[in-house]
Amino acid sequence: MKLQQLRYIWEVAHHDLNVSATAQSLYTSQPGISKQIRLLEDELGVEIFSRSGKHLTRITPAGETIIEQAGDILRKVESIKRVAQEFSNEKRGSLDVATTHTQARYALPPVISKFIDQYPEVSLNMHQGTPMQIAELAANGTVDFAIATEAMEHFGDLIMMPCYRWNRCIVVPRDHPLARLSSLTLEDVAAHPIVTYVFGFTGRSKLDEAFKQNGLTPKVVFTATDADVIKTYVRLGLGIGIMAQMAYSPEQDADLVSLDASHLFAHSTTMIGCRKGTFLRGYMYDFIELFAPHLNRELVTEVFTLQTRAELDELFTDLTLPLH
Repeated sequence: MKLQQLRYIWEVAHHDLNVSATAQSLYTSQPGISKQIRLLEDELGVEIFSRSGKHLTRITPAGETIIEQAGDILRKVESIKRVAQEFSNEKRGSLDVATTHTQARYALPPVISKFIDQYPEVSLNMHQGTPMQIAELAANGTVDFAIATEAMEHFGDLIMMPCYRWNRCIVVPRDHPLARLSSLTLEDVAAHPIVTYVFGFTGRSKLDEAFKQNGLTPKVVFTATDADVIKTYVRLGLGIGIMAQMAYSPEQDADLVSLDASHLFAHSTTMIGCRKGTFLRGYMYDFIELFAPHLNRELVTEVFTLQTRAELDELFTDLTLPLH
């Protein structure tokens, strides 16, 4: 059994069983991958993939377990490499972060800028996706950190630490009737067509909860995964926009008015996390602290010693998070 063979079955499984695409991503040949997978199956005495002719059709039950364990082995190998890199060159390496558009567009730019200034030899890669995709990327070791707000139930395999709180605003054209009100109510908002985030994105659940608790049914006419699209359709007159306050820029969005909605909806909390047992290099601790200054190296190290979610929640019980 070779490490290369384990990498091949892992990558094929995560390229939708497309051996050709896997070969391209690994800069090797398709026949070479197929041969090594066959050799591994022969050695183990079981099929990892079912086939129809030359094509892989599905992962066998035995294959599911083997691939899962192969992933664990590959992550441990990567951790060993990181330990060596930390001692050989603590300022060189790579950092992969998965997050949503809102975080990537509005919260992370100043953090990324400072990080690059501090670590110019670290290759930083950003991956955007849904909360479920972000959780999967972090859980399978494709990325180092996941940054998300919604769908925390998908992040059970990760250590998630609170970074900051944020709330929403209502964006409308300057001549809109809501712009003339001194204070908004949920009834005022519900009376108009709404453009907002897709369910499961950027605190959308808090919005739905608020309307439901007040017996209101919002007229959501258009949903999007990022605030720029929401603002575009507000400008087209499709409806009023409900989005993260951080996504409104007085300079760039001068044609729109931002109306405070923090009294209408509960605050949301953005979290950062990674797999349990991850070896964090020095620059990884620094990235976390740049994004959330209260998450210093000492506190993060303590978090990694905790055994249960209850202990984690207790650690952060009295913490007052900054408002973004």
